Amino acid sequence: MRRTRNVGDRSMMRTCIKKVYYAIAAGDKAAAESAYKEACPVIDHMAGKGLIHLNKASRHKSRLNSNIRAM
Repeated sequence: MRRTRNVGDRSMMRTCIKKVYYAIAAGDKAAAESAYKEACPVIDHMAGKGLIHLNKASRHKSRLNSNIRAM
């Protein structure tokens, strides 16, 4: 039961991260920023539940943000 919920939550987090990268690859900075704002709470929630480490969550957010700023 928990495993299936965790797998779904982890998949949702990965999808949110991919949406940001797809927007960056498309060159749409506004879409990338809005996707980033949607992804951050999801990443934080997964870290809070213990599905990913806090440092991994910080690393994801930092890399996404730096890629958006580099656009």
